[in-house]
Parts: sequence; C-alpha cells; structure tokens
Amino acid sequence: MSTPDRTPSSTPVGLIVLAWVLVVIPLLYGLVQTVRTASALFTG
Repeated sequence: MSTPDRTPSSTPVGLIVLAWVLVVIPLLYGLVQTVRTASALFTG
C-alpha cells in the first residue's frame, strides 16, 4: 500500500509572530511584576 504524497502546508510568518507576541507580552508582564514584588522583600 502506498501513502499519498503530501507536502506540509506552511504557516504564514505573520501568524507565527502574532502567536509569539500573544505569549511573550503576558509573560514579560508577569516577570516584571514578580521582580518588583521580590525586590520589595529584599529592600525592606
């Protein structure tokens, strides 16, 4: 039995960039808030 010859479809670069932006922005926000809160613990 032979398998059909399929070429993978490519995802548009803009969609990949948009997906990463939607992940990185909240991640950076959370990281900044964590550093601010942690620094308050150590600076008195």
